[in-house]
Amino acid sequence: MMNTMTTKTTVAIAVPLEAELVEHIRAVDPAVTVLYEPDLLPPERFPADHSGDPDFKRTPEQEARYWDMLNKADVLYGFPNESPAGLARIAGSNPRLQWIHAMAAGAGGAVKASGLDQETLQKFKVTTSAGVHALPLAEFAALGILNGFKRSAELAVDQAAKVWPELRTPTRLVNGSTLVVTGLGEIGLETARIARALGMKVSGTKRNVEPIDGIENVAGNDGLAGLLASADAVVNTLPGTPYTEKLFNREVFAAMKPGTVFVNVGRGTVVDEDALLEALNNGQVGFACLDVFAVEPLPQDSPLWNHPKVMVSPHTSALSAAENRLIAERFSSNLRTFLDGGELPHLVDTVHFY
Repeated sequence: MMNTMTTKTTVAIAVPLEAELVEHIRAVDPAVTVLYEPDLLPPERFPADHSGDPDFKRTPEQEARYWDMLNKADVLYGFPNESPAGLARIAGSNPRLQWIHAMAAGAGGAVKASGLDQETLQKFKVTTSAGVHALPLAEFAALGILNGFKRSAELAVDQAAKVWPELRTPTRLVNGSTLVVTGLGEIGLETARIARALGMKVSGTKRNVEPIDGIENVAGNDGLAGLLASADAVVNTLPGTPYTEKLFNREVFAAMKPGTVFVNVGRGTVVDEDALLEALNNGQVGFACLDVFAVEPLPQDSPLWNHPKVMVSPHTSALSAAENRLIAERFSSNLRTFLDGGELPHLVDTVHFY
């Protein structure tokens, strides 16, 4: 990808960001002009609150200033208003736009939801923050595995009831057990690294099947059932695409060993939740740690809320106090690549939307 702006490049900050991190972006190159008007951006309610306070409202004058700022930019840091509708609007109003960097690791869904046609999507690039969230997600996956192996849900029930069981129930050793990771990208490989440090043997799936150091067996999705036969735990990191939708169905859960621990830090649409509930109830899945769901927020009537073998996390496992800094550093590195005419990493695939 060649940057056609040979002298000056204008970057607009479209989402909340600390001033010191904006200065970090400005320091990338003196040829870069960074447009940043914090009074036009909603205040963050928590670290890396990219959407900001939903009660924040711009005046008509501020709204005009916000869009005028974005329409002057060649590059955007964040989707306008952190929404698919904002992406659709800027794509139609800013003919000079070359690149947008998304805050999410999986921004394909938002790009798809914008409803933009392929001709429009070819006019600019969209990159994601993939990799920034790999460590917190991998740590959460390890938490899920350990909770399943060490019976934390049962311990919590006994503690709440002040029950000291007469019979002592053993827990399972993580060391020497087998993990299958679906999606051996940056998140999956970081998960595998931590799992190996705990003494686990790791296999997994990858779209392009090839040997990977430290991974026992690599297969495509069509070989997933074969890997599951020996798995003690499974971690899904796959994005939500038409090719992964309900990948974890009744047949796949049936291929697991009884008592398998299942963790999902990818996308909720990858799992058939009815099939998961059946697997939990018949013992095929011994424990499920879920950060993502087919419908979010998780509906109040979902049986997953109260299931004794399920830990529910409200899609927050990637969040860390360091996230804004890490994303700004990733963007700054990408900006340097952009200015040098290099190929931007982590581009959204506008055909498969991941």
